[in-house]
Amino acid sequence: MIRAELDAAGIDDPDLRAAYRSCRKIAAQNGRTYFLATRLLAPDQRPAIHALYAFARLADDILDEFNPNLDAAARADRLQVLSDRFFAGGAQRDEPVLTAVDHTVHRYQIASELFVDFLDSMRMDLTVTAYPDRAALNQYMRGSAEVIGLQVLPILGTVGDPGEAAPYAEALGRAFQLTNFLRDVDEDLLRDRIYLPADELAAHGVDRELMLWCHMHRRTDARVRDALAEQHKITREIYRFAADGIPLLAPRSRPCVTTALTLYSEILDRIEDSEFAVFSHRATVGKARRIQVAGSALFEAWRIRRSVPDHRKPGAA
Repeated sequence: MIRAELDAAGIDDPDLRAAYRSCRKIAAQNGRTYFLATRLLAPDQRPAIHALYAFARLADDILDEFNPNLDAAARADRLQVLSDRFFAGGAQRDEPVLTAVDHTVHRYQIASELFVDFLDSMRMDLTVTAYPDRAALNQYMRGSAEVIGLQVLPILGTVGDPGEAAPYAEALGRAFQLTNFLRDVDEDLLRDRIYLPADELAAHGVDRELMLWCHMHRRTDARVRDALAEQHKITREIYRFAADGIPLLAPRSRPCVTTALTLYSEILDRIEDSEFAVFSHRATVGKARRIQVAGSALFEAWRIRRSVPDHRKPGAA
């Protein structure tokens, strides 16, 4: 399968092919819903999407790697090395992920400032453990979520001006991350982080101490439940806005994005169904449901690619 994808993308160089294989492996091992959705893309699109995912994962692993010998300063140094090597450009033959993402960035002309914003948000994770209000959280999510949507947009393609689709791509990235924040409240507390606006929590009588009590007792206090329900509602509204942008994408990319939106938003359903019991279990969408949604989308993706061929993909590298 990977050979067919690389062939379709016109990636012939052996070192590049090996680099993209490494990225695909990272995506398959670490992002179940994400990787499943990428299977709905045309084969020539998949290697670039895997490269972008692997780069984001590389940075994220620096932040969250369990190593008691690495303090914030050491992680900052590692992140800076990654940043320096990325912006130096050229094929980083000793780092497959950088080799692949460098090729992807140049092939699809992805703006370098999107990676500046991304790495800036990753640095925030080294020192910022809470966000006083929605504006502060949005500043963080600009680099950690919205730019991801903008990075993949040139690969997905659009039917008109990409600028018209950009706000919806940003919103979808933001909705995905807010979903993660709700699902992973308990896990983030273990890292001394709260990714929910402090003033909006405080409006329900919720602070860090109360959330730690919920963690210790593996139960959701009624005040915390109300606060999470409000965050849940806000996230739902962002998904609704983001969905309006799907018709602006190239037809062959719509089944993939629709599937990702459907499955990720259903994590919100699971959270709500549990009455926001995020301190006792992690909400997931079951394998049967993922296969059901992806299965119907797979047929639609095949039908579109047969009837509406896309001749705008980049030339062979």
